Amino acid sequence: MADTPESTPVTPGNGQAGGKQVLLQRIYIRDCSFESPRAPAVFASQFNPEVKVNMRSDVNKLGDDNFEVVLTITIEAQSESRSVFLVEIHQAGLFTVSGFTEAELGAVLGSYCPNILFPYAREAVADLVQKGGMPALLLQPVNFDAIYMQSLSPAADGAVQA
Repeated sequence: MADTPESTPVTPGNGQAGGKQVLLQRIYIRDCSFESPRAPAVFASQFNPEVKVNMRSDVNKLGDDNFEVVLTITIEAQSESRSVFLVEIHQAGLFTVSGFTEAELGAVLGSYCPNILFPYAREAVADLVQKGGMPALLLQPVNFDAIYMQSLSPAADGAVQA
């Protein structure tokens, strides 16, 4: 029998070679809240609130190649050291991710997937803030690649090298 060259199977999907694929199964809001503790009095005064934005993403492995990625955005607006509003959104997505090495998988789940979820979260935040009677709030674009790379640095996890 003659030797035949080995072939690498390619999984149909998004056309990437080597069977690597990321499939978005579903996007949904897992949780959201809006609080305006000083309403309606806050509407009667002029204010220029200081806005603080906190963001994080979490990954839950659901099965062999299935993952839930949750992008959590918390925004607090304060004026004169008093809360004007607080909004929190947990924007989630179900992804099937296969064919990647462990390092590549971390980048896909820590950067690529949150990047897909962000526009949905930004829209939900803007909608909640507007429906709360507050001035329009549009979150600026986020570089999830840079945030992910920063999270990989030894200083990010508190490691001290001797």
